[in-house]
Amino acid sequence: MTESASTPDLDLRLVRYFVAVAEHRHFGRAATHLHLTQPSLSRQVHRLEQQLGARLLDRTPQGNVLTAAGEVFLPRARSLLRSADQTVAATRAAAEPSRLLVGYTRGLIVTTAVRALRRRHPDAEVQAVFVEFGDSAAALREHRVDAMVTRLPLPTEGLRVTVLREEIRMLLLPADHPLAGKESLGLEDIANEPLLRVPDPEWNAYWRMDPRPDGSPVPDGPLAESYEDKFELVASGEAVAIVPAARDGGVPRPDLTVVPLRDVPPSHVVLATRAGDRSRLVAAFSKAAEAYLTAPDDHAPTSPLS
Repeated sequence: MTESASTPDLDLRLVRYFVAVAEHRHFGRAATHLHLTQPSLSRQVHRLEQQLGARLLDRTPQGNVLTAAGEVFLPRARSLLRSADQTVAATRAAAEPSRLLVGYTRGLIVTTAVRALRRRHPDAEVQAVFVEFGDSAAALREHRVDAMVTRLPLPTEGLRVTVLREEIRMLLLPADHPLAGKESLGLEDIANEPLLRVPDPEWNAYWRMDPRPDGSPVPDGPLAESYEDKFELVASGEAVAIVPAARDGGVPRPDLTVVPLRDVPPSHVVLATRAGDRSRLVAAFSKAAEAYLTAPDDHAPTSPLS
């Protein structure tokens, strides 16, 4: 039997699906991460198992457990995906691509840098694409965007990250809150105030400053599942939130206000690209971002909530 007849042609998309399930140990959570339905994801992983001729996962009531074959395949699958990503990046760089996708997250504006790049490279197609904050690193690694302007925290493995600017942190609170109208607040002033939480633990630690410098825990506020929920939960008095300052100093609705936090490290707006990407357009956008996005010089109002 020839090698081509005995060796299956692996579908990298299916390999990515398997790795996601293996890392989440749960089809439901992996499906949510991949923006798929759970039955569809289950079918795709089963297709991969059929290609390999081996069962990779055992489904249990507590989650999904790797079989012996799955334990062997997982590290090789990760290596295969890394190699594929590096191959795509190197090939695109060698071909001098004429298309660049610039990702940006909520509350950040990339217009000036994108327009500058279009002026300098009129033959290139340069597009700005909105990406949800929690998807920033994955969008880069999966080549859905070529550069990302976002805020920390950000998983940096395999990425090149450059700080563009600092933003002071503010406390977002109801307009009728007893602390509203103060010139500034310290962490001691909000020691007993419950702070909003989101499903991302890294975000919670960074934006809630949890634990506090003295080691004390932060009172838990309700869990905000969506961007709009954050405003409603704060406005209703259920919690407060630490947020970056808006460019215009404004707030998203009249029943909210912000107060500067003193003696608190600023947040950071960053540019992230793939570490091995040698694209001329990525390099050109990096220069444009450092020239145009290091100060809040776009004048469109932005929301004070990442």
